[in-house]
Amino acid sequence: MAKQIKHKPIVGCMRWGVWGENFTTKQYEEIINQCITIGLNIFDHADIYGHYTTEADFGKALKGNSNLRSKLQLITKCGINMLTPNRPNHNIKSYDTSASHIIKSVEQSLVNFHTDYIDSLLIHRPDILIDVEEVAATINSLKQSGKVKSFGLSNFTTGQVALLHKYINVEYHQVEISVTHLNAFDDGILDQCQVEKIQAQSWSPMGNGLFTEQTEKNIRILFTADELSKVYNCSVNQILLAFLYAHPSNIAPVIGTTKFDRIMEAKNAMEIELKREDFYKLWTASTGKEVA
Repeated sequence: MAKQIKHKPIVGCMRWGVWGENFTTKQYEEIINQCITIGLNIFDHADIYGHYTTEADFGKALKGNSNLRSKLQLITKCGINMLTPNRPNHNIKSYDTSASHIIKSVEQSLVNFHTDYIDSLLIHRPDILIDVEEVAATINSLKQSGKVKSFGLSNFTTGQVALLHKYINVEYHQVEISVTHLNAFDDGILDQCQVEKIQAQSWSPMGNGLFTEQTEKNIRILFTADELSKVYNCSVNQILLAFLYAHPSNIAPVIGTTKFDRIMEAKNAMEIELKREDFYKLWTASTGKEVA
């Protein structure tokens, strides 16, 4: 298999706050600097993480530190109204991509991060009532003001991406992609990313529930990954990431760990050149049958 261009891992921060390790400001500063030191400077957020608290917790590490802010790139997402005591005006979980909601979300994220711009803003979920022209006009206005540098989507279908892309440049699409969740490989999402020059980003890149749910499928995958890890002299986690790196769409995995050694491990997985047959061994382990 020809050597692929690889996008470096994105550091996922969902579990850094109250939904996970509940880092102190000092711990945020430490892991942010560790990541930057090894060349991983893109940090993935969403306004809802930590019941709308994780952005602000992360931002405390950036407060008054323009030098640190200049070294990193921030991705955040908006568009979900979550039911939580932190948003008592929400009566039901819903999606909102209205101009007023997007603008309000961006303004709050800027306050949370103690910054005057977001590097990448993603719409978190498809809104059934989305007005694509309104979204495009809103994002373009935010770009012109310098508050948002680039734009993308998360968890959209190919048709929805195409509709938005008709009115505004979609630069990123973040979806679930892993050896346990193969949909994006054959539902057109990764094809579209290649055709339209959209960066594919994978959440849960090592497989949601792979290590915690003892299903026949997961047992097959882990057995195969373990065998391959011995061949490539690496960890099982690195094999699971190498599976994504093998694809020509140049998938950027979002690494959602709270442990720096695992972040380092994910970066080192970029060095693995998975052979074509070994990619298909993992594919077959996932599907439970040989390819047609």
